[in-house]
Amino acid sequence: MTRSKSGSGTTPRSPRWPPERIRVAAILRGLDRMYSEADCELHRDNPFQLLCATILSAQCTDERVNQVTPLLFAQFSTPAAMSMAPPLALEQLIHSTGFFRNKAKNLIGASRAIVERYGGQVPRTMAELCELPGVARKTANVVLGTAFGLAEGIVVDTHVQRLAQRLTLTRSSTPEKIEQDLMTVVPRERWILFAHQMIWHGRRRCFARRPDCEHCPLVPHCPSAFHAA
Repeated sequence: MTRSKSGSGTTPRSPRWPPERIRVAAILRGLDRMYSEADCELHRDNPFQLLCATILSAQCTDERVNQVTPLLFAQFSTPAAMSMAPPLALEQLIHSTGFFRNKAKNLIGASRAIVERYGGQVPRTMAELCELPGVARKTANVVLGTAFGLAEGIVVDTHVQRLAQRLTLTRSSTPEKIEQDLMTVVPRERWILFAHQMIWHGRRRCFARRPDCEHCPLVPHCPSAFHAA
């Protein structure tokens, strides 16, 4: 028999994890089994392209953005080129992504700031990114995590928000509070991959209207399973 240091004659038990921590760990394992290779689905070749694509993705699908960006980047491939883009020409290129006037203004403004303040390089801090036109915390998290591998937060888009609420990983309703809640229960080394996996799951199985609970491995850990009409 293995004796403990206390001399009690039994092996000490491992510290007991609280039930919620066990459930979160099970959710993470399930996501790993389904989406071990999950990544951002916006097509890009560099951080600047990712930044532009993420700005365009507001109120628009990644699929639509990916249809627009090849021609956009063929004409305006660098921050310097984008900063000098004629607004009307830019609006025509991105028209199908919606809110095209405001997005064109943000693309030009963000590119100009990158050229003037950061020597043409996309900045690598949350504060600097959030100072760029058209960039808020979600976009900054996408760029930091996907382009630079920096886990400064968790991307909370509509999919992550919906799934986090269904899985009761949060009881908050705003993206900012949901992100803070998730950051307390998901290990930091998982923040980047976790967001990609949640987005993939939202697009492939946990749909907004008719979630496919019947074929979802997360059902044993999801209080909302089968409750949606």
